[in-house]
Amino acid sequence: MHTTIQLTDNTLQYLQLEERYGAHNYHPLPVVLNRGEGVFVWDVDGKKYFDFLSGYSAVNQGHCHPRIINALVQQATKLTLTSRAFHSDQLGQYEQFITQYFGYDKVLPMNTGVEGGETAIKLARRWGYTNKGIEENKARIVFAAGNFWGRTLAAISSSTDPSSYNQFGPFMPGFEVIPYNDLIALEKALQDKNVAAFMFEPIQGEAGVVVPDAGYLSGVRTLCREYNVLMIADEIQTGLARTGRMLACDHEEVRPDILILGKALSGGVLPISAVLADDGVMLTIKPGEHGSTYGGNPLACAVATEALKVLKDEKLAENAEAMGQLLRSGLESLHSPYIETVRGKGLLNAIVIRHEDPEAAWDFCLVLKENGLLAKPTHGDKIRFAPPLCITKAQVEECVGIIDKSLSMFNH
Repeated sequence: MHTTIQLTDNTLQYLQLEERYGAHNYHPLPVVLNRGEGVFVWDVDGKKYFDFLSGYSAVNQGHCHPRIINALVQQATKLTLTSRAFHSDQLGQYEQFITQYFGYDKVLPMNTGVEGGETAIKLARRWGYTNKGIEENKARIVFAAGNFWGRTLAAISSSTDPSSYNQFGPFMPGFEVIPYNDLIALEKALQDKNVAAFMFEPIQGEAGVVVPDAGYLSGVRTLCREYNVLMIADEIQTGLARTGRMLACDHEEVRPDILILGKALSGGVLPISAVLADDGVMLTIKPGEHGSTYGGNPLACAVATEALKVLKDEKLAENAEAMGQLLRSGLESLHSPYIETVRGKGLLNAIVIRHEDPEAAWDFCLVLKENGLLAKPTHGDKIRFAPPLCITKAQVEECVGIIDKSLSMFNH
């Protein structure tokens, strides 16, 4: 089946502009948005939708959260950028706030999530040479198959997805990929004395919300400690209350050596990422050896501080835990022949579509769109359901109803 939908001339003009003048490196749903508030977005024709992607979990606090927008506006009228050639009054205060918030000695502020990943790898390599005693240019980083942390050359060098790496080589040396959720494979890899770090997502987001077995996170922590290897947790998508805890690692009370944050660190307002570690790791990098023009800019510092305060003040982790359970139980109660699996933690969830048509998940998302809910497939047959964390019980129940209605329209 291939669902066809009618688009207005107004929507088409925007789509045609992108098609004509933009690179074709994305395949978005045919909807053009121009406003957002809380869990809702509106298109250029005025139609209202539930947002069940949340900017890939960047909009955990809800669209255009008034406190975050106010922090943005207040700071934007005073000072937006100094570069790191000079100090700003915002940077030290933000660094104190975020390190105390997560319990680390130091933070290195960057902009995008993938920059956070690159920063963590550079830190791990440097630590491997200066602290672990790895021979120069021999450091290795271990990754989990199915990982996704961006599309830079380093990120695709660790990828197992051909659409990310095909015809983009040669690739970064010193990377090894092992199966996810496999402690036996991890222990074997860590026996190589040249391994500096294991970098992984506590729950794999882009792979389709793959939740590891209970005990995996604590097992990773134990093995990394035993073999003197840094544990790098990529919490860019899973962190900041998304899974029902402030960090997904908190589900097993595990503390990584290097923590990478991004996305919701700004509440979806501008690109902000952060890498947190203790002095023994962070202070291996000296002045001039890493940085970013925009990293730690005053605007980002003010926005990130407020975005983090909102998470705690509004108890968004607790709400994500409760609403996630409600959403999953609601989806499971539908008993649809088209839903093969429902899985997730908190409000990071996915369904796997059962259908002989490889385009079925895409078509189902088009039906959902027509019924007022926006979601997007990943890896063919999987659809993420990850609304902003401020969603209410009544709204979750309404969304389950929309999904039920859409399933009944599916294949007709």
